[in-house]
Amino acid sequence: MGLEHCHSIADLRALARRRLPRFAFEYLDGGAEDEVALRRACRSWEEVTLTPRTGVDVARRDPGVTLFGRRWAAPFGISPTGLTGLAWPGADLMIVRAAAARGLPVTLSTPATATIESAAAEAASHLWYQLYVPARLEIAFDLMRRAREADVDVLLVTMDVPVPGKRERDLRNGFSLPFRMTPRLMWDLVTHPAWSFATRRYGEPRFVNLLPYAPPDAQGARSLASFMAGQIMPSLTWDVMRQLRDAWPGHFVVKGVMHPDDAAQCLAIGADGILVSTHGGRQLDAAPAPLDALPAILRAVGGRVPVLIDGGVRRGLDIARALSLGAAFVMAGRPTLYGAGAGGEAGAGRALSILLDELDRAMALLGCQEIARLRVGRNPLPG
Repeated sequence: MGLEHCHSIADLRALARRRLPRFAFEYLDGGAEDEVALRRACRSWEEVTLTPRTGVDVARRDPGVTLFGRRWAAPFGISPTGLTGLAWPGADLMIVRAAAARGLPVTLSTPATATIESAAAEAASHLWYQLYVPARLEIAFDLMRRAREADVDVLLVTMDVPVPGKRERDLRNGFSLPFRMTPRLMWDLVTHPAWSFATRRYGEPRFVNLLPYAPPDAQGARSLASFMAGQIMPSLTWDVMRQLRDAWPGHFVVKGVMHPDDAAQCLAIGADGILVSTHGGRQLDAAPAPLDALPAILRAVGGRVPVLIDGGVRRGLDIARALSLGAAFVMAGRPTLYGAGAGGEAGAGRALSILLDELDRAMALLGCQEIARLRVGRNPLPG
């Protein structure tokens, strides 16, 4: 099956699963522990029904929205993902280009496999940056400086990783950086030659944004991975977040908010937006679905800042569902990872085109000429 036969994100996932070594696919696909939170997030969308309205002229439909002072082609963007190069060598920049070509924002992660500067060179006007706050706060400030100098306006600060989640697929696969050449890994690589040869040409994925801060004896892949693991800040308090907010001149979004009291704290430090998220189900496996947490957070925020959401989005219809329940914007990470794994940059573009097409069809079937009509609740009204 080629990309031309992929008509859904599920199809892209199936193709990526065949093309990628098992350890690479399962790193991208898996969640924490028993993966209950991941499954819960995906299933939660099924429970949201939308009542279609008829007798509306939907010959012309506009999915565009304004967020953080600029117009986007649709009400969704790309969530940050770490080690994106596992999906395919160079996948970070492939996804950046695919998103920019379609007028969508794309978020580069601190543990990306492309630098802030290289991503900005591809599409600075569409680039957001996600900050993992390092244990050494001066590194955080310098990463923010680099993002500012690259003309990034929107900063997402992740708060829900005081320690890494227990991702058992990775443990069972013996996944590590650099790759440890066990017989099992060798067989995995030999049986997936396209990915293996591409990775050999491109180089193993590395946390390239952290290279300037690693000591001279930690420039190798193994030492750099250890350095990255040691940079997680378990004492990320609201006082620290206020310092970061004060230092960032652009739009400041807090990522990983699931409790209304935490949403109130975001407002108190001056955040410009909140991203309701469980880190793709990769942290606390008992966490509720972001969709289930959304109503209480919306009540706490009271419309003072935009509330974004991610987690389990696999259809354009899921985007419509989130907007109908009050989200201002939707983020999705795995769809473009599956796309890149299935077919490189063309696959990433295919994933976005599928979501855009499904959202457009949903608008027509619901009787909505514009996105604002989706925000009135579960029963969209005609204009």
